Amino acid sequence: MYRLVLLLAAVAAAAILPVSALAGAIDIRITYRATDTATPKQLELHCSPPVHGSVPAPMTACRKLIAIGDQAFARPRPQTQACAQIFGGPQTVVVSGIYFGRPVWAKLSRVDGCAIARWKRVAFLFPKSA
Repeated sequence: MYRLVLLLAAVAAAAILPVSALAGAIDIRITYRATDTATPKQLELHCSPPVHGSVPAPMTACRKLIAIGDQAFARPRPQTQACAQIFGGPQTVVVSGIYFGRPVWAKLSRVDGCAIARWKRVAFLFPKSA
């Protein structure tokens, strides 16, 4: 019973906290390339108040990243997932910085079905041409 009360209190506290309080641990830099030879485009997103950045719609981007949680940039496990061998495009992205309070470095591409799914999960961070 005591655990249930603690769990309910934690859920209530999380619901009361403003989104910006949870977002403070997101401070990322994005390097986008349309092709291997294209000049990289640098973008940033800072979710601590005031929310700002050069990604499209920074406030919305922060809300979406918080909703996805700490798995936004996680790699699929090749041992447990079959990936369709389809090519989605030459675009690549490197995300680095702090994400949910931890260092992050992730390279995303569109080389197969799994990579495309991973890309689409966070595509709102990239230029519209992506």
